[in-house]
Amino acid sequence: MGQRIAVLGAGPMGLAVAYQLARDGHNPVVFEADDRVGGMTASFDFSGLSIERYYHFHCISDHAFLTVLSELGLADKMHWVETKMGYWYQDQLQPWGNPIALLKFRGLGLIAKIRYGLHAFLCTKRNDWKPLDNVEATGWIKRWVGPQAWEVLWRRLFDYKFYDYSDNLSAAWIWSRIRRIGRSRYSLFKEKLGYLEGGSDTLLRALKADIEANGGDIRLQTPVTRVVIENGKVQGVEVGTTVEAFDKVISTIPLPFVPRVMPDLPSEILAKYKAVKNIAVVCVIAKLSKPVSENFWLNTNDPEMDIPGLVEYSNLRPLDQHIVYVPFYVPGEHPMFSEPDQAFLDKVQRYLKKINPALQDEDFIELRASRYRYAQPICDPGYLEKLPPVSLPIEGLWVADTSYYYPEDRGISESIDFGRQMARDISS
Repeated sequence: MGQRIAVLGAGPMGLAVAYQLARDGHNPVVFEADDRVGGMTASFDFSGLSIERYYHFHCISDHAFLTVLSELGLADKMHWVETKMGYWYQDQLQPWGNPIALLKFRGLGLIAKIRYGLHAFLCTKRNDWKPLDNVEATGWIKRWVGPQAWEVLWRRLFDYKFYDYSDNLSAAWIWSRIRRIGRSRYSLFKEKLGYLEGGSDTLLRALKADIEANGGDIRLQTPVTRVVIENGKVQGVEVGTTVEAFDKVISTIPLPFVPRVMPDLPSEILAKYKAVKNIAVVCVIAKLSKPVSENFWLNTNDPEMDIPGLVEYSNLRPLDQHIVYVPFYVPGEHPMFSEPDQAFLDKVQRYLKKINPALQDEDFIELRASRYRYAQPICDPGYLEKLPPVSLPIEGLWVADTSYYYPEDRGISESIDFGRQMARDISS
């Protein structure tokens, strides 16, 4: 007989948990504080255009994501596109992302180019991340690529994403990012990325419908205020002033929220959750009447731009307007995160006009900013072993978020894979 299981959070991981549980005959109830499912993949109405608040793309290696699309009958909604990368450096927009672009890149010597290319190539061939787990990333990269390539191609990516944390990151985490993009190539010279018709909302709607069709329940604008624990066992959840009984509870909310809703956990476990650090993001999305460039991803190294890059999303997914995402990653405690939206909108307008001087004020149809406090776990060396186990020493309680599929970077496919596996483990 199926169990009644509470799932906290309706991001991709929470939905994947509930999806698997419902298909396995259980009765999941998903509690979500937001007014929509999806978490960081959720869409909003951008003056008539339904689009994600934060950019997403798919790689040919995203097997868990593609499997779910097939199960939901959505495989034909997936499209693959040959995309381009660029690099804005020394006031020049240069091609990037393949061996010819690297060899022609202005600003690097030949030895630096060879070292950089060899490092990237070997990262795509490596499968075992454990030897890199306790290695600090910046030193690891510098040893491989040398001081010149580090300064030109890497340093600002670290500085403008992790700020004070940039010199204590795991090399395994950085390697997984290099490998994922490298393995999205279908030849040495061509990159292929994917988009879903209708964006992530197509998947989210289908997951929600499937969960509900199989006996699950999704409750929006219904945050859990407390997980009720008695005598070392989960009893249920508190929502407002009401307590509901559940056989098990699975939390997928960001780890920093866990101590607030589970204050009765052992103190040593609470301390580990409180020690988790995250980068926040202010993501500006711009709707333009003309393109900025022909690139999907554009890295930037410019002393006048406090961003590591931007994503010209409409160069991947065809849209009626030109859409550009400009993320400002910053620690949540940094004063910059508290600046008003308009400060970020003004920066974006200035940066895009510098990259493409043909852009005029009237080409900016609309700009919006979205904020997410816990956008990216800061993965220091040996990160995973510092986290509490997913299955806690409380009967019937499991806790995880995107931190737990370290060294992989946060992503829809990784969340689906981890969430489904967690649900299978709980059911077994």
